[in-house]
Amino acid sequence: VAGLTLSVVCQETQRLMAEPVPGIKAEPDEGNARYFHVVIAGPQDSPFEGGTFKLELFLPEEYPMAAPKVRFMTKIYHPNVDKLGRICLDILKVNQQWTILLAYAPKYFAVQPGIFI
Repeated sequence: VAGLTLSVVCQETQRLMAEPVPGIKAEPDEGNARYFHVVIAGPQDSPFEGGTFKLELFLPEEYPMAAPKVRFMTKIYHPNVDKLGRICLDILKVNQQWTILLAYAPKYFAVQPGIFI
């Protein structure tokens, strides 16, 4: 199962690099294929416009059956982000709203618009 999961992670990484999401830059960590350094731009017409926000994204061993772990590294004041930078969205909660179908939507990194609402 671990080999299959690593294969999925590699496929996701290749797809992410081939189909970047506008306003979001995600690069895999050199030392850990499951860990990504993410930078998102604050959306236009929002209080975050012009801002640049760093996040970390980690794909757990259970991925794609379990949601990725995402948190802001840049300090941000937002009702959907706790003091440790964790994003409080139902789809990122373990065993709640996550579905394997979300893992295969290339825009799952598109947390940018939703988090800043």
